[in-house]
Amino acid sequence: MSFLKRKNHKLITISVVAVAIVAGLVGYRLLTHQTQTNVLKIGISPPYAELLASVAKEVKAKGIDVKLIEFSDWQAPNVAVQNGDIDANFFQQSVFLANAIRETGYDLHPFAKGSGSHVGLYSKKHSSLKDIPNNAKVVVPSDPVNLSRGLTLLARAGLLSVKDVNNELTTLEDITSNPKNLKLIEVEGPQTAHAYHEADLILGFPHYLKLAKVADPNSALFIDPVNKKFAILFVTRKDYQDQDKKLETFVQTFQNSEKVRTILDKDFGQGLWFEGWK
Repeated sequence: MSFLKRKNHKLITISVVAVAIVAGLVGYRLLTHQTQTNVLKIGISPPYAELLASVAKEVKAKGIDVKLIEFSDWQAPNVAVQNGDIDANFFQQSVFLANAIRETGYDLHPFAKGSGSHVGLYSKKHSSLKDIPNNAKVVVPSDPVNLSRGLTLLARAGLLSVKDVNNELTTLEDITSNPKNLKLIEVEGPQTAHAYHEADLILGFPHYLKLAKVADPNSALFIDPVNKKFAILFVTRKDYQDQDKKLETFVQTFQNSEKVRTILDKDFGQGLWFEGWK
């Protein structure tokens, strides 16, 4: 079954997935209560595993123990921070965080900025935007923030028009012109890379393209400009107490590490990431 067909079947499993996430978090909470309180616990998305593991190794020499917990979706890391199961997470940018707080009422706070990356429009089937055919299948992220980012990028590339390219929450209803009658298909953000072989065009995140080993991140047909609001954040609860400045030390090490820069060049591609804190 193709990726795009499988996407339709996922609709019937939403409730099962939701139950699994809740059950997983409950089980995780029981485990974390058994860990030592002096361990700095950070939730991450898989593409950041090697990156933050290198920082964890550096701060280990400074007497700070770090536990990295990987989450495969973009909701559970905020639930875990809100519940106090982990100290911080590192997977989202400021627009995503603001929208998550609006939707949940969580008491979350950007502790510090990390690196950010460009996103681009990628195609296996076509070598330029002018070759994108009528009725092309275009895969974009389904979450409100990255859907908006995708629609804005398509507009800036001249493939469609939207009411306001500066709107951070543009929706499909805000499309004012679609001359090629593009067929927009929404999937979870991390899954856009897996549609690369079948779709005519995808909104691609460099690190997920690298992780999926489907395309060279530098092969984008169109790429967005640097925008510091899309830097990935270290996020905590507002009332988080950084005992012994463990998280502060971790962040400072991240921002000043040559090893971090080497890994970002490898995992994202040279020129496809930027320093969000500068």
